[in-house]
Amino acid sequence: MCGRLTQYSGIHDFVEALSMPNALISTVNEQPLERYNAAPTSQLALFHQEGEFLHADMVRWGWRPHWANDRAAPINARVEKVAHGPFFRAIWPHRAIIAINNWFEWVDEGGPKKQPYLIRHRDGSPILCAAIGQYPNNEHDPSEHDGFVIITADSAGGMVDIHDRRPVALAPELAREWLNPATPKERAEQIVLHQGEPTEVFEWFKVDRAVGNVSNQGPDLIKPVG
Repeated sequence: MCGRLTQYSGIHDFVEALSMPNALISTVNEQPLERYNAAPTSQLALFHQEGEFLHADMVRWGWRPHWANDRAAPINARVEKVAHGPFFRAIWPHRAIIAINNWFEWVDEGGPKKQPYLIRHRDGSPILCAAIGQYPNNEHDPSEHDGFVIITADSAGGMVDIHDRRPVALAPELAREWLNPATPKERAEQIVLHQGEPTEVFEWFKVDRAVGNVSNQGPDLIKPVG
């Protein structure tokens, strides 16, 4: 999975996609987020659950343990290793969902520059991606150690031609189970290993190369090009 995604809907659109009746505690502005070209280190809306409450906070995309200051903070975690390796051990229990509208991948098609593609749900609904992270204690007390990573898996079907890795996207009922603190860690691992959404629910198309510059924003970046 390349490091670029969109999160332009409003927070309540994403809550509706989750279909969670839980009371929401949110530090996220209720206006549309309008992130059409979000890159690593961006502050993005992230959901996690504490008790019966669903929390929504703006959290930095990327995380590393405090002892790994000699490397850049990863933005993704491989589903095959995330539950058992030492790097993500501290945050593996802290499950989250990042709801996105689309993500981008770049493909070498023989030209001077790689061609960007946008990937989205065929029905246009938000994509509920499994994540883990470290979250603010409150909106006034962020920590330099806060952050999150998106869990990724091998691509399958036609999507493998676009990129060999993709986010683990969950159907709403599985996203709710993943978020639930009562879900055992073993069950959570099985969800992300074996129950991610299939390739068939996605579509993808070429978009303008302007998306390659992270300073470019706006809805024109998500329009198909010939």
